[in-house]
Amino acid sequence: MAICVVSSNEPAINGMVGMIADVEVPTEVPHNVAEIVLVRHGETTWNNAGRIQGSLESELNEAGWKQADAIAARLGKELKPAAIYSSDLKRAKNTAEMIAKACHIPEVIEVPELKERHVGSLQGYYWSEIQEKEPEAYLAFFSSEKDLEIPGGGESFNQLCERSVSALEEIASKHKGERVIVVTHGGVLRAIYMAVTGEASAGKILNASINVVHLTEKKWVFKTWSDVSHLNEVGFLQRGFNGDAFQH
Repeated sequence: MAICVVSSNEPAINGMVGMIADVEVPTEVPHNVAEIVLVRHGETTWNNAGRIQGSLESELNEAGWKQADAIAARLGKELKPAAIYSSDLKRAKNTAEMIAKACHIPEVIEVPELKERHVGSLQGYYWSEIQEKEPEAYLAFFSSEKDLEIPGGGESFNQLCERSVSALEEIASKHKGERVIVVTHGGVLRAIYMAVTGEASAGKILNASINVVHLTEKKWVFKTWSDVSHLNEVGFLQRGFNGDAFQH
């Protein structure tokens, strides 16, 4: 993984619900900066039920479609992106397609490296039952050993971080002086934040939240994190994604 640092004069933002930087939406992006708007997909049936999705498919539910519409309406009024990228999982693609339509972007570019973490034998279970039914995988998922792969074909946290950070750096290298939108997953966003900042937690990462990062040469600056102000009329699951605690 490339070595990345957060700007020393623009500290990282704590990952808290609704905590955003007091910055205006830009009318242009500095020539040496790639502005990446990271979006978590809208709520799914499994999010609502408390089931573990991982790399499995799960459909947007009614709330999720409303969230996708709300985030599309917001981003459609802001600086037009040069491109829109998405995980190849349907819940992210559906959200990205809504945004693309509002932004008048003809296509969504799929990036498999942005898909959610494969969590092995935990996938498909309810969060409330994994400690009893899959104790080995449960311990691996919550382990502090970041290079520990989850039994059942799952990824280690370090593997997730490496592919996620590398994917964003590749995207950024193509879009200096431009804004792009990237639709991905809670686990991916958590991994990116923790890998780049060195923080022990990314806080709650909410469905259809906006998270803005500026990338220059090997330097990341987080401008906003977990902004859901556009969902005031729609609502969202308060628990969000929080892989740092067993709270599902």
